Amino acid sequence: MRIGVVAENLIERIVLWMNAAPEPVIETQMAFSMAGSVMAGVKLGVFEAGEPGPNTAAEIAETCGTHPHATEKLLNALTGCGYFRYSGGRYALTPKTRKWLLRSSPENLCDKMLFQFYEYDMVARYDEYVREGKPLHLHGAEDDEAFWNIYQRGMRNLSGLAATEVTSRFPVPAGARDMLDIGGSHGFYSVCLCRKHPELTSVILDLPEAVKQSAAILAEEKMGDRVVHREGNALTDDLGENAVDIVFMAQLVHHFTDEQNRALMKKIAGAMRPNGVCVVLDSILPETPGDGGQPAALLDLYFAMLSESGTWPIKTMHDWFAGAGLEPQKPVWLRTMPSGALVIGKKVR
Repeated sequence: MRIGVVAENLIERIVLWMNAAPEPVIETQMAFSMAGSVMAGVKLGVFEAGEPGPNTAAEIAETCGTHPHATEKLLNALTGCGYFRYSGGRYALTPKTRKWLLRSSPENLCDKMLFQFYEYDMVARYDEYVREGKPLHLHGAEDDEAFWNIYQRGMRNLSGLAATEVTSRFPVPAGARDMLDIGGSHGFYSVCLCRKHPELTSVILDLPEAVKQSAAILAEEKMGDRVVHREGNALTDDLGENAVDIVFMAQLVHHFTDEQNRALMKKIAGAMRPNGVCVVLDSILPETPGDGGQPAALLDLYFAMLSESGTWPIKTMHDWFAGAGLEPQKPVWLRTMPSGALVIGKKVR
């Protein structure tokens, strides 16, 4: 899967084939204009105001409390991008919008769209990162409660995209009872795994700021008897000895250096019981640039700018496992997460 210039007729296909189309302009100005339009639509409530529809621009503007003329311009932009259909002076939501951008949909990504206002500003600083090599440290905004709240809710949105597949393909050992979910914040992966495996319970270890903002999200799942939070820092806290059957880390190792990940993996191995598994869910860095496609390449840069390292290749993760005395297993490549995989290490008796 990739984002790029798509020809809509024969002439445009010829122009693309001749390398005559100004692709850099389309992939920058058009891309960020489209992104800004969708994000603004969520923030202003334009999509919600379009339900059930169809509605005129004036009706949507009145519901949203926005300027009628400017609202019409936004609706026209969103229509051109496939989020509305226009007919007879009225705008109607498309199936794509109903599934992903209405809060009534269980699969909605509304909070992720709102978090992207922060990400929008971060990506604008790529040049600064490349010039100086200093990451922005995403998790350093401890005093910004609004940031932490929408960050946690945005991550909960994203987890819903892959949770069903992750749960169905997760290597839960026979007889497993205890799971440690490191950096799991909202806890949705733990909730899904515990629902599928009635004997399993999970402790989510995360930073105090993350727990504070994600406690309400976890409470919505009504699994408090089996999925609980524990405030802490996996890099410095004692994880125990022979205490758990599963250690799970989703979208976490890209925030740590190689040295930190190796040290953490040794602590994890000590915390696991025999036959236990450590499962790392993350975007995978290809061994050769370009081999993993567009998402893998872009996410590596993005995470490198936000924290300490960026994404990691499977070979490096397997080295962490081996260095900690765990036996690397065959990775599980995910269909619902481009460039993503479950990377697994097992504690052999």
